Formats: sequence, C-alpha cells, structure tokens
Amino acid sequence: MTTGKINVSVENIFPLIKKFLYSDHEIFLRELISNGTDATLKLKHLISIGEAKVEYGNPMIEVKIDKEGKKIHIIDQGLGMTADEVEKYINQVAFSGAEEFLDKYKDSAKDSGIIGHFGLGFYSAFMVAEKVEIITKSFKDEPAAHWTCDGSPEFTLEPADKTTRGTEIILHVAEDSLEFLEDAKIKDLLNKYNKFMPIPIKFGTKTQTLPKPEDAPEDAVAETITVDNIINNPNPAWTKQPTELAAEDYKTFYHELYPMQFDEPLFHIHLNVDYPFNLTGILYFPKLGSDLQIQKDKIQLYQNQVYVTDNVEGIVPEFLMMLKGVVDSPDIPLNVSRSGLQADAAVKKISNYITRKVADKLKSLFTENREDFEQKWNDIKIVLEYGMLSEDKFYEKAGAFVLYPTVDGKFHTLEELKEKLAATQTDKDGKLVILYAGNKDAQHSYIATAKDKGYEVLLLDSPIISHLIQKIEGDNSNLTFVRVDSDHIDNLIKKDETTISKLSDEEQTSLKTVLETIVPKQTYSVQLEALDSNSAPFIITQPEFMRRMKEMSQSGGGGMFGMGNMPEMYNLVVNTNSELASSILNNKDKDAQESLVKQALDLAKLSQNLLKGEALTAFVKRSFELIK
Repeated sequence: MTTGKINVSVENIFPLIKKFLYSDHEIFLRELISNGTDATLKLKHLISIGEAKVEYGNPMIEVKIDKEGKKIHIIDQGLGMTADEVEKYINQVAFSGAEEFLDKYKDSAKDSGIIGHFGLGFYSAFMVAEKVEIITKSFKDEPAAHWTCDGSPEFTLEPADKTTRGTEIILHVAEDSLEFLEDAKIKDLLNKYNKFMPIPIKFGTKTQTLPKPEDAPEDAVAETITVDNIINNPNPAWTKQPTELAAEDYKTFYHELYPMQFDEPLFHIHLNVDYPFNLTGILYFPKLGSDLQIQKDKIQLYQNQVYVTDNVEGIVPEFLMMLKGVVDSPDIPLNVSRSGLQADAAVKKISNYITRKVADKLKSLFTENREDFEQKWNDIKIVLEYGMLSEDKFYEKAGAFVLYPTVDGKFHTLEELKEKLAATQTDKDGKLVILYAGNKDAQHSYIATAKDKGYEVLLLDSPIISHLIQKIEGDNSNLTFVRVDSDHIDNLIKKDETTISKLSDEEQTSLKTVLETIVPKQTYSVQLEALDSNSAPFIITQPEFMRRMKEMSQSGGGGMFGMGNMPEMYNLVVNTNSELASSILNNKDKDAQESLVKQALDLAKLSQNLLKGEALTAFVKRSFELIK
C-alpha cells in the first residue's frame, strides 16, 4: 500500500473548494460525468489513431444511488488510470489531464470533444461527500488502483481487483447533502446539466413493451422487457450539419429543449463556424409581440455539450436574449467553476458573429419568401427594432429586411417608402414626411383625416419606436417621422391648394382672444387653422418633438434626456371653417360662449383619451343636461 500527501500549496484545499471555488454545489455531478465523458472520448481518439489496441464497444456512463449506504456511484468505461496516473492526475491538484492530452495530441485531437479544462472538476466531489473513492483500471495491461480520501490532504492508494476497463467514483455523501441521494434530485440534475452529453448516460432501468408479432393471436399478451434508462441525447441537433436536418427535426429539437412549451417557433437560425473560433448552435425566434418584458435567459450555453448556464450575456447580443435555443463553443472563456464568463476578445468576436449570422438569415428569409416574412413581422419586430437601436452592425444590415407596415396592412422597407412618398408627402423645406400612428383605434379620426387627403399612414406601435425613429432621422437628414395626432399635418405637408378661411383676419383675432380666455393656457396653445368643413371643429395635437421626448423618457431615456417630469403640453387646433367656430364668435352670451368652448374642448379631449376622473364625470353630467 502507498500512502502520502496530496501535492497542494495550502494546508487543506478542500474547505476552499467547498466554500469558494464553485458557486453551486449541485454541479459536482456535471463535473464528474464530464470527467467520465473525457475519459471515454480520449479512449475513442487513441483507438482511432492506433495507440490503444482495444475494442471501443458501446461505452456509457452509469449513475447509481445507494440510499441505504449513503453513496453515489459514477461509473465510466473510458480509458481508466494506472496507479502512477492516479498519483499524477488526482494527487496533484489543478494538473489538468485534459489539457495535457490536448497538448500532446494537439494536431489530431482538436475535434475529439475533450471537455476537461481546469483539472479541478474532480474535487467538486468534496462539496457533497465526506469521503471519495476511485476504483480504476487502465486500458493498458496494468493492475487496477483504489484511491481513497476523506477530505483531508491524506489519501491511500492500493491495488484493486477491478478487471474491466474504466473508472468508478464512489461518493460517501455528507450529512448536509443527503438531498442528493433522492432519485428525483439526481434525475433533475442529469436533465439540467447532462441532457446532451456526447456519451450515453444510464440512470436506472425502465420497462419497454415489445410490439406483438404479426402472426400472434389476438389474445396474446405483449412482452415487456427491462432496458437501460438512458437519460440523454448524445447527438443533439446542433451537433449535426444543417444539410442533415429537415424542418421537422428543428421543431422536434425545440420541444426537446423546452418540453413545457406548446407553441411552435416562427423560424430557426443554425450557427456553425470553425474559424476563427469554434461555435455551433441553434437559435429559435418565438412569437414575441411588442412586450419588452418577456422573460430572458432562455438560451442555453454549452461547452462541448456540457451545460454551463442560461445566462448568455456577453456571448449572445443583448437584443437576441429574448430568443430561445442553444449556443455551444469550446472557446468560451469561463472561470474555473464554469459559472461565469471571463473578459476576453473572443467573446466579442462570438457576439459579432452571431449578430451577422442572424442578420444574414433574416435577409435570406425576407428575400426567399417575403409574404411569409410579412406575416411574421408583428411577432418578431420588437427584437429587430431593439437590435437596430443597440447594435450598429445589425443596424447597417437591417435596412434590407426591416419593414414598416401601413394602417392598411401593407409592408414597405424604408427605401421603398422613400420612393413611394417622394412626390406626395414633403414639407415646405422639401423634407420627406412619414406619417405614422401609434395606436390604430385611439388615433382613428386622425388616420381617417390623413387618408382622406391621400396620405400614407404607417402603424408603428412598439414601445421603443420613438428611440428608433430618432436614430433613423439622424441617419437620413432628408426625412422626418410625424405622428398623425402631432402638429396638425396640414402644417407639415406641402399642398398645391390652400383652404381659405371663412373668417376675416379681424374675426380670427377676436375668436382667438375669446378662446384664450377660456382654454387653460398652461396646457393648451390655441391655433386657428382653415381646414375643410369635414374636419372636426376642435382638434388636440401634441408638438411632435415634445411628445417624442416624453415617450423616450418613459421608455428608458429619462436619465438620458433629463425629461422624466415633462409637463403635458398640447395644441388646440380650431377649424375656422367650422360652424362651431362661427357660433362661438357670434354668441354674445358669455356664459353660453364659455359652455360651448368647454364642451367642444372636452369632446376633443375625450377623442384623445385625455378626459378622466372628475372632469369626465362633469362632462357626462353636462352632456345629459344639453340633450334634455
């Protein structure tokens, strides 16, 4: 028997591992199964290059629970270790066998899928175990070894009678970790961390009913057999080439990732790059609507099929965090416990690649089937609009596929709009004016007025649209966006004919004086306009700039623009060609005149959903009095 002390530079590393190295105790199972997977993949590689003269067979990793004995067994059929290798790889903490293997076989092993990276994964076992045993037999013709350690720097290493290749790790579970002896707990952990490991993982058995033979009598009982319960899918869709997969395969994998998700994804993007870094994955666009508060953390990050985290911030661009799917890269720089990203130039490169790949895919979807893309627009627009705001590289490409729908359900790109509206919607300075509505129902009357004049009106209703049009205007100095209820559109768009007011200049001055004595000056700026007789007598608009700044402050720009407490300011546009304007002007009864103005103002406020509370109650009461 050999005895000795583990070669570490601190008196007792195990409390450090248990308390500080890993942020979550449950990952011990991930690390130990990863080690078993490494050992199996290493053996496969050595066999492939002729250095191991053994049969590979159909190896698996088995997890067993001995609840009565308070033990967990993790058993692999990989290349195993000799006693000397146990001394080297187990007793010298932080010596990474995987790193040494990759360095030795760097030219031929780059695609062998070795997971291990830090050389500390094995010691995560001591987060839940008071004693750990390793019983291992190398693929080489050497005796098996049995290593035991009770969580102190002391260990024992002696021969073992194991005759089959591979390694068995036995955890004697500590009293504070007995939860890990429950089948349900282990099954949850295997599903979380090891669902797509590249080697089959067995956890218990299950019964399977065999189909009846065709010639079996009707009353024959179907035969049932007991089979290994393999809990993982060693060949998930993202590890395959896109040419190997049909559309149905992507949908099946989506539901494998999210078994409780019953909707279908709109489309997917298959990531596959091997230079200047390795990255694979599949991203799915779910139906998103216009809600910015959709739950994130739906994209899973893997490292060689080992689950790491669902916090992919930094790897996946922020605007894509609302998507679902998988990203897998061996080149992602993680901290020693794989619980967080390290700052690294590779991370930014990966993020930029994903941005470019998504933009290219969206462009191809738009080009190949524009009608289908238009039908899906409302379900994906919030992601794309957010991407245009947050990622310059995405913004540069987005012009080719980002759409601007009209209130009539037609779709245009920005360039198509410029060409379509150039002759009909320009202001006195020759600037193209793009009219839009933010709410089709609330702004119905304004939309109708604009359409009656032959103007095109867009429907832009996402919560970040004010920010986005600000950016677009900044890059297109010859156009401006104007909401249909802002600064009455007849002031903004050049007309061939001007409507003449029925009131003289003197009458208009008198009317404005009357109105300004009744209408609250702190809230409304009175403007007289000669509109056609079909237009409403009183129209409330809001200055485009002030309204937009207020919207931007409410949707996250308050600190940026310093307008979190902006006052409510509106224009009251009075149609001088309306009969009401003449009635107000010609009424000599001051009380009746004031009543007319207040009633008309309240009607205009009501149409804009500005009449609320006590004012609304008073308006209703007054309206009933008027119709008696």
